[in-house]
Order: sequence, then structure tokens, then C-alpha cells
Amino acid sequence: MKNAFMAGVAGMALAAGGAFAQVNEDAPQGGEMVVTYQDDVATLDPAIGYDWQNWSMIKSLFDGLMGYEPGTTTLRNELAASHEISDDGTVHTFVLKDGIKFHNGREITAEDVKYSLERVTDPTTRSPGAGFFGMIAGFDSWNAGEGDGLSGVEVIDDKTVQFTLSRADATFVHVMALNFASIVPREAVEAAGEDFGREPVGSGAFRLAEWTSGQQLVFERFEDYHRAGVPKLDRVTFDIGLDPTVALLRLQSGEADVPGDGIPPAQFLQVMNNPEQADNVVEGGQLHTGYVTLNTQMEPFDNVTVRKAMNMAINKDRIVQMINGRAVPANQPLPPTMPGYADDYEGYPFDPEAAREMLAEAGYPDGFTTELFVMNVDPNPRIAQAIQQDLSEIGVDVEIRSLAQSNVIAAGGAADQAPMIWSGGMAWIADFPDPSNFYGPILGCAGAVPGGWNWAWYCNEDLDARAAEADAMADPAMAEDREAAWRSIYVDIMDDAPWVPIFNEQRFTLVSDNMAGDDSLFVDPVHIPVNYDYIYSADAE
Repeated sequence: MKNAFMAGVAGMALAAGGAFAQVNEDAPQGGEMVVTYQDDVATLDPAIGYDWQNWSMIKSLFDGLMGYEPGTTTLRNELAASHEISDDGTVHTFVLKDGIKFHNGREITAEDVKYSLERVTDPTTRSPGAGFFGMIAGFDSWNAGEGDGLSGVEVIDDKTVQFTLSRADATFVHVMALNFASIVPREAVEAAGEDFGREPVGSGAFRLAEWTSGQQLVFERFEDYHRAGVPKLDRVTFDIGLDPTVALLRLQSGEADVPGDGIPPAQFLQVMNNPEQADNVVEGGQLHTGYVTLNTQMEPFDNVTVRKAMNMAINKDRIVQMINGRAVPANQPLPPTMPGYADDYEGYPFDPEAAREMLAEAGYPDGFTTELFVMNVDPNPRIAQAIQQDLSEIGVDVEIRSLAQSNVIAAGGAADQAPMIWSGGMAWIADFPDPSNFYGPILGCAGAVPGGWNWAWYCNEDLDARAAEADAMADPAMAEDREAAWRSIYVDIMDDAPWVPIFNEQRFTLVSDNMAGDDSLFVDPVHIPVNYDYIYSADAE
């Protein structure tokens, strides 16, 4: 998933893996919450919605077979009562919970699971998430408009559905927790047609009660939700069309509880310097890395020594200070909150003198001239200027090409147009919390193609093979070995230095005194940007 820099995309307060938020399962139910957003919601159809604003809304309206412990990246069964994997990792069998219902009152069956997966992968649906299901047998022909459904999805009985994969793939369980894998009722989809995104029927903790376009959405508690005592709130109201600065004023005056777009950058220091407001700020890390790509197919970045020198020439601490500390310096592609992050990896130190020596060693004693492409939305041009200044200290003359986002993306997708790109405004945020999702699209050989997202045009076939081996470790008992394999892959990537990792964004948001719940719920890593299901009213305590 791509995101706009500092646009309020989801964060994460806890480390990935086995960490758990201190969620109060016994918190009383009742009360309401008001969340503000500037933009209207495009759709609430889980097969179509793919932006940070509707992501958490969809998660509260729908469920899939798998989900995550609230506030963490720890997988759990959601609509599934059990999940078994064959010894070779290619067959996954799910048994549904008893008595789970859609918002229309009908009980969910295995046929609904098959229908939902075939719907999202049907080319006529035009789902941006269809490709995530490529490991399911029969996907290629069905997604090409051939055949009659996904041959790899079989209904065993009313409660049991079996998936056969074309290859063992450890990411499959995460894919089953994506919004795109949400279970929907055929009759509601067919009745609504193209309007299903405005008339959603799911099985989530909330149901849609009202939607006034451009003004307001109202979610109400689904009384028959399959988890007892969830959701905690009776109602969540989304006020739409509010400029983030106006939204902040509404929260400060007690008219709102959470600014969905986050704290406006222009007001950030003002909020943090006010002790009363600062006490209500929640901070969390994100599954995100901002980076500079070095085009490995263009001179002089086809020289690994030059790429290493670039890594040592940029002062990341200063860039973080420029954005008021709303990030932490990065030294590798994975963010610290992602499984596979190498805690003991030190990365390249900031050492301009050593960088100059390395350039001389590479045959560029007098430096060289190059271009840095950047999205023309603040603070990205300012960050580019800081990078330009740092590189000038080692003799590298950088011309900044500040362009519209689409033009930068187009340049990155061409092999010989962009020597360097600052990813801000287009940086990668994980679709699901697994190291594989950071590799294939932006560092693997498959992404180094025209129109791809691997703007470094980096292709290491040995690492590609090791990545495939890591993803084939589908047995949960091999989870630690798989994580170690990915950790080794990313450390070796840094030895090739196709990127200069700059920082990992932090999310900051404000929460009114009316709301309660673990901080991680307000910067949830997968309920982007807020886990509405487990937040509760302070008045109900």
C-alpha cells in the first residue's frame, strides 16, 4: 500500500510478533465517539477500498477468516474456529465458528467464503487486491476471465472450506486477514450491484446506519457480533469535510474525539508544547520506511562503492529534526515494527569524509552530477534540499526535479529516467505485517520492470531465490527460521546498497478525554488509522 507522507496513515505502538496490547476486554459497553476527516469516503466495499481512510472503516464492518490481536500484528482466527495446514504447506483447511451472522441476520456458511474469494479475484470486479491471491490454485485462469471460479477453493461442508495453493506460501494467512478477503453475502452484493460500496453488509463489529455524502457516516453496534462484549461503543460518527486545522479546533472544544487525519503539521509544535494537549497525544511507529532509491542500472549508481558512499553522506538525524521529530532514522529497508527487522544491524554511519574517500576509490575523486526526483508536496522538497546540501559536501552536484506524484512514479518506472528518487509521498507502507511484502514489489526482480515500484531497478537473483525459499516456510513451527531468513536477506540487500533508508515515520494523534483504551488502538498497525472496535467511552468505566 502506498501512502502520502505525514497524511495520517496508520501507526503501531507495539513491536510486531508476540506483543499484545493491554486491551481491556471487560470494558463496559456504551457511549459514542466522533471522528473527523477532510475527504469523503470513496467506497466501503472491501473488494475495492484501498486507502488509509476507509481501511479501518471496512475492518469494522467486515471480517475475514483471519484477523489480528487488537493493537498488534499478531495473527488470530477471526471467523474461523480452527485452521489446519498440510505437511507440505499447500492445503489450508478452515472451519467456521458456529452461529456467526451477517448484518442481515443470515448465518455465514462456507459457500460465502468461496463466493467472496471468487468475487474479489473475478476480473469484472476490478479489485486492486486481486493479485494478493495469486498463490491459490486456479487463480491465473480465473483472473484472466477463464474457467468457472477458483479451483483451489473447495467447500467441504457448510462449516468447512479448503484452500489448495499452487505453492507453499507463508504469507497466505496474512492475505486471509486483508480487507480484500472479507466475507460478504452474495444476496446483498447482487441486490445492491454497483452500490454495494455505499450499502455494505458484512459481519463486523459495526454496521452502517447512515451515510450522508460529503457530510457524515454513522456506524452502530452490531448486536449479534461473534465476539462477546465487542464493540465497546454504541456508535461511531464520522464527520466529513473538515479541514484538519478546523478538526483540531473541534477536538479542543470538545466537539470531536479523534482527528482522523492526524495532528496538522503546522500545529504540531503548538500541540506538543501545550502540556494539557500533549498529555492526550498518542505516538506509534508505522510499518513504513522513507528512502532514496539509487538506480543501479544508471551510472554512477551501477557502482556499489558509489552507492555505499551515498549512504554515508546523508545526515538522517538532521532530516528527522526538520520534520519536528515525527520519524526515527532508518538504517535498513524494514521498519523496526516489522518481523525480520535486524536489531543488531548498525548500518552505514554518517561519515562524509569516508564517503569522499569511497567516491575517489570508485573513480570519482571530484564527485559527479546527478538528479534527485521528488514529489512536489511539502515537506518533500525541503527534505530533497537537505539531501542535496549533504551530497554537495562530498562533491556530488544534485539537481532537484520537483514534480507531481504521477510524474515521479512514471520516471521511477522507467529504467533510464530517474537516477535518484526520494520516496516521500509515495513511500511503501506494508499491506500486511510480513517482511515479504516489503521485498517483492520494491526490491525484488519482479518489481524491476517498466511501470514497477522497484525504482532502484535492483535485481539480485540469488536473493530472489532465498526470498522464495523463505516464503515456502509455511509451517508455523518454522516461523522463527523464516524470520531469520528474511533478516539475513535484508542485511545482504544493504550490502548491495540500492537504497539510502532515511527514516521510519511515527504517527501522532490526539484523543479526547472522553475516550479510553490502550494507546495502541489509536495507532493500530492494521486497523488503519484507528481500531474502532475496542476503544470505549471513559464515561462508561
